[in-house]
Amino acid sequence: MHPDKITEMTIKAAMDVHTALGPGLLEAVYENCLAYELRSNDLAVQQQVSLPVTYKQVRLELGYRLDLLVNEIVVVEIKAIEALTSVHKAQLLSYLRLSGKPVGLLINFNVVHLRDGIKRVVNGLDESKSSASIASSAFDFPKQTAQGRIEGLHRAREADEPVEL
Repeated sequence: MHPDKITEMTIKAAMDVHTALGPGLLEAVYENCLAYELRSNDLAVQQQVSLPVTYKQVRLELGYRLDLLVNEIVVVEIKAIEALTSVHKAQLLSYLRLSGKPVGLLINFNVVHLRDGIKRVVNGLDESKSSASIASSAFDFPKQTAQGRIEGLHRAREADEPVEL
């Protein structure tokens, strides 16, 4: 399944969870409910996936964990905080780089409208081969051409910064 379809299904499931529970609960509650919702939509979901760091060809288990890994492709980092910051986006981008996964969703459930708490981050995904970004069209993220997204990815990689689409 294409990453765009997985992120679309994940965002819909997150919205269903947020509609049912609202803001104000612990991350673990949202994680478990979202995992349940995704599984009920026939997606493969792993929770709290260990993420080792390889340094100079030495594998180090340092306690990093992916909140959710959907269909072995999409990393989902769940938050229940006042506001997302650039540090949270950088954390997700680091997880994507360490895991080699192409795309991740940063979802903050502690907002009135969940669309305000969702960020999509890519790690070298060839956006020219993807359909129009689900997050861009559905959640008022900046709309760009495929070429603009690719150029933005290249600039971000050079600057070692997370990318929002």
